[in-house]
Amino acid sequence: MKVIAHIQNDYTEKFGVPRQGGRVSSVKSRLIFLPEYRVKEAFRGLEGYSHIWLLWEFSLAQRETWSPTVRPPKLGGNERIGVFATRSPFRPNPLGLTCVTLEEIVTEGKEAPYLIVGGADLMNGTPVYDIKPYLPYADAYPDAKAGFTARLDDRLLEVEIPVKELEKLPPSSQKALFDVLAQDPRPGYQEDPDRIYGMSFAGKNVRFRVSEGKLTVLEIS
Repeated sequence: MKVIAHIQNDYTEKFGVPRQGGRVSSVKSRLIFLPEYRVKEAFRGLEGYSHIWLLWEFSLAQRETWSPTVRPPKLGGNERIGVFATRSPFRPNPLGLTCVTLEEIVTEGKEAPYLIVGGADLMNGTPVYDIKPYLPYADAYPDAKAGFTARLDDRLLEVEIPVKELEKLPPSSQKALFDVLAQDPRPGYQEDPDRIYGMSFAGKNVRFRVSEGKLTVLEIS
């Protein structure tokens, strides 16, 4: 398969990237196509859709071998589940599938045409193999069973960021940081209230601590 595009956004490392697409719609990404695919006719009619599917590669999860079972972080890293019953990046073929909101189709300027999308769970630079329109009548199953994920605690964290620290980020990234941190970027098996975590976001290092359902940012540098 051929890579047709790469994603550009504020997720510069794996730690902190939402574990599923659509969870943090406030983070906007640019989908920049390789020169040979910057053909306006290829995007004709795409403006009629509100959501699209991205087929992409777990480019940092390449392995020579594969395992039939994995340890999902949300289960504390202690329980093994069949790889085909998870969305783990460690698969026979490292392919990801994400539904995102189509915010804008930019047709003029450098690197156009390109797409602005919301809710991507892809790290900056991730290669994309294809895009397809999301079809509500065929792709939505509200009564579908959710497997082991149905028993997970999906509550958001309360997030506190001092104003002087938050102002170190551009305005366009401030709400996005709140939303990303509320998802609890920590591995599911880490609950030490004294531990200080660090993650990269929007070109900054964000240091924080979590205790009793509240995440407090200590410093943005």
